[in-house]
Amino acid sequence: MSTTDRSNATRDLAVGAAGGVAAYVLGYLIVFVTQRGRVGESLRGINFVADLIGGDPIPPWKAVGWVFYNAHVVATEVPTPLGGTQVVNFIAESDAGSLAAMYLVPPVLLLVAGLLVGRLAGVTEPVEGARAGGLVVAGYLPVALAGVFVVGYAIGDGSIAPILPTAGLIAGIVYPAVFGAIGGAAAALLADG
Repeated sequence: MSTTDRSNATRDLAVGAAGGVAAYVLGYLIVFVTQRGRVGESLRGINFVADLIGGDPIPPWKAVGWVFYNAHVVATEVPTPLGGTQVVNFIAESDAGSLAAMYLVPPVLLLVAGLLVGRLAGVTEPVEGARAGGLVVAGYLPVALAGVFVVGYAIGDGSIAPILPTAGLIAGIVYPAVFGAIGGAAAALLADG
């Protein structure tokens, strides 16, 4: 591999990582802006009880994070009163049809990120574009893993948080690899046209 090829590969990796981080942050922000009211309303009763027993209320921004992970089909673990846990997907269990639209947020943003990475890499072949677009994993995976801890909420002996292995595998690797690669391949196809 020549120095130029190595330099281009390093640049593509950095651009892919930046695209992955941007897609994650923008995705969370979209869910936050569109769902914080609904989430805050849902937390009102829980936080009232927490306040009565001297506990800290659950901040809506953390609960929005659970919905954001649910949009990646990553369930949230919630402690039960008898010491166990239950697995919840707040989007799937909601009656609000507009909440189901959240399932589109991560794929669309990752497609766009992959497309932009492919364009910046100057890809001309779909396979080359898929490789470049798939590099969004380099940024998306670390923030997806860190996000599990950031949005986690300790309650009693347990915590409410997205399931870590699933968040790493599905949200951190599968989603950005698949949708980023499709976006990158699309960049190559659009470059031909």
